[in-house]
Amino acid sequence: MKSIKPITALIALLGASSAMAANLSIPMAFEYLALDGKKVEGSLFNHKSDLELSQGTHKIAIRYHDMVQDDFSDSESFVKSSPFIVTLAVDGDYDYRLQPAEGEIIKKPKSFAKSPAVVISRIDGGAVNYKVTHTELTEDSFVSKLFNGNSGQDIETAAAAATGTAVAAHAAAPVQPAGTVEAVTLPATLPANPTASDAAHAQQMLQYWWLHADDKTRKEFMSWAIKQL
Repeated sequence: MKSIKPITALIALLGASSAMAANLSIPMAFEYLALDGKKVEGSLFNHKSDLELSQGTHKIAIRYHDMVQDDFSDSESFVKSSPFIVTLAVDGDYDYRLQPAEGEIIKKPKSFAKSPAVVISRIDGGAVNYKVTHTELTEDSFVSKLFNGNSGQDIETAAAAATGTAVAAHAAAPVQPAGTVEAVTLPATLPANPTASDAAHAQQMLQYWWLHADDKTRKEFMSWAIKQL
């Protein structure tokens, strides 16, 4: 009787290969917002750098978001861009990497945030088929971001819509690396019965954002907070 072990091993190997997926990684200064019409779950304090992608074409909403030194003082402030959409054709279980077009170090963050120029490459040096589309989606304020008020825009929801079937955005000229180029998570809501741990975490979040907010943002927050009393 012939051994069936080689056949079993081959089937197992084929099964493992079909289950493999590609991966897109981004630097710390960028954040995922949405993938193919769905929000990408994340955390304010836990950076998600890798995104698993199946075979096919995907639309991924990404935003540049970093803390920079103020030009006129020793304080720091946040700078962030509007979401941009990366349309990426995945044709294998490759490792993709997104980087600023000017290199790893962004010399002028505020200028970069107005129109992020990025390139996507494959770790193995192969050709990458992708397109970058900029949007004008914005968030109204710090308060709307933190508390998702009625007047604020949920940027993740807007980004999810932009990565769906209908993309209403302003297209930018595709960035062409070596290869062919073809060619839009809020903090979790508080639980109904918050524990002491939940309250402590919320307090830490407020302190963190207050210390890194500018004067205009602090005034917006104080105005909102006073109305809640």
